[in-house]
Amino acid sequence: MRDALAFLRNTWRGLTAMRTALTLLFLLALGALPGALLPQRALNAAKVDEYIAEHGWWGRLLDKGQFFAVYGSFWFSAIYVLLFVSLVGCLLPRLWEYFTQMRAKPVLTPRNLSRMPHHADAHVDRDVAEVMAAARTRLRGWRLVEREEPGGARTISAERGFLRETGNLVFHFALLGLLVAFALGKMFGYEGQVIVQATGKQYCNSGVFNFDSFRPGLRVDGTRLTPFCVRVNDFHASYLHNGQAQSFQAGIDYQSGADLDTGTWRPYSLEVNHPLRTEGDRLYLLGHGYTPKFTVTFPNGATRSAEVQWRPVDPITLLSEGATKFDPPQVTDSEERRKNQLAITGLLAPSAVFDGTLMSSNFPEARKPAVAVDVFRGDLGTDSGRGQSIFSIDRSMVDNGRLKKVARENLEVGQSVTLDDGTVIRFDGVTDWVSLQVSHDPTQVYVLVFSMLIVAGLGASLAIRRRRVWVRAVPRQDGRTFIEVGGLARTDQAGYGGEFTGLSRDLLTGGQDKES
Repeated sequence: MRDALAFLRNTWRGLTAMRTALTLLFLLALGALPGALLPQRALNAAKVDEYIAEHGWWGRLLDKGQFFAVYGSFWFSAIYVLLFVSLVGCLLPRLWEYFTQMRAKPVLTPRNLSRMPHHADAHVDRDVAEVMAAARTRLRGWRLVEREEPGGARTISAERGFLRETGNLVFHFALLGLLVAFALGKMFGYEGQVIVQATGKQYCNSGVFNFDSFRPGLRVDGTRLTPFCVRVNDFHASYLHNGQAQSFQAGIDYQSGADLDTGTWRPYSLEVNHPLRTEGDRLYLLGHGYTPKFTVTFPNGATRSAEVQWRPVDPITLLSEGATKFDPPQVTDSEERRKNQLAITGLLAPSAVFDGTLMSSNFPEARKPAVAVDVFRGDLGTDSGRGQSIFSIDRSMVDNGRLKKVARENLEVGQSVTLDDGTVIRFDGVTDWVSLQVSHDPTQVYVLVFSMLIVAGLGASLAIRRRRVWVRAVPRQDGRTFIEVGGLARTDQAGYGGEFTGLSRDLLTGGQDKES
């Protein structure tokens, strides 16, 4: 039993040593590197599967080691927990020692002050009481204690700069609090991205199904999202002459809290780096793109229009790609419907320029929108039960001949193309879409507070100097008084020499100037 207790005691001492805390902090930073270098399943599961398929046994080994889910892995969590335990074990004894020192009186005046790093003495024509009164006045603001010595001598022990340790403790405890706040934020926070058409379309934060992508915290299941709604009325962008974006601004209305019950919409101008903050959530404007509008007139005279966002492939000119898909109208037979589905795929240029039939874009603003499209007819594979990207078609349906290309054309606004069966496809123009991000972090206020405390504590620990001074007044037989002043800097920071020189001069001469 004694050996077991000794082992536990030594283990605890080793774990709570400052060198262990620094080692664990280094391991935590090292363990976070795979999260930045490797794809993470929570962010892009498809890319993880692709990585594993490309790297074979090495990818499978990384998967077993949870390197594709670093921040939720057992080994990263173990390092995190051990770091917390180590920091708490380091700081609590220091805190107790700090409170003990706060209640303690300054140390006794050394017998031989001449051995102090800073020393001065003089004989003065004042008695001991006058010297002590002048010293107490000069040392106002210092922690001091006055004592009597044999032979009528009196001493003062004074100390200043005790707040340096206060700042040091504030810094370390705030750092610990910041780590805790970050951990809780990752557990109970979430982020979701959604694309909304800037034509009065709405988005409501009512469930995970409303997002295009969603990254939940470890303790978030998506069932208790903060309810609010946003309606995107318009979008405006300004660009420099070289096409670089200068500003994005989306005019939105939003509802939250009691407004959801009353139906009240409140206006807001949403800009990049100026999020909407409501009900503890933040709504960011990430970017924008264009949505082409196509109208299809079928051989039976029925018409259908569709607006589906296309994604930019060139971030400078916003040249975009995508696919807009149609089902034939008034067709009840599923087999017949699958044979006559349409897909319009290709490129969209906001400011089109042509080199023969080759189209490109020379500016991101929609000055002269045009599309270069391939039209496919046949089975789009949307009834297969598998998920399908809105930006592309299922190429396997093309490869097996069930989806065939029936036209290729460049179209400007108002132009159309007629297919072999009489179907007419018209390009009606473009509208804007915006990419929004909803971020929920219940600990963001705590992160701000702890960050400010870290700066304040670090500033105090660096700016404040701990120093001590002792004054001894010894009466002489000739009626004069012998004064000795000794000083000691408790830190390595330079600057106490000049301070001590002025302080000792005032103490020896009886000056009443206060320390600046």
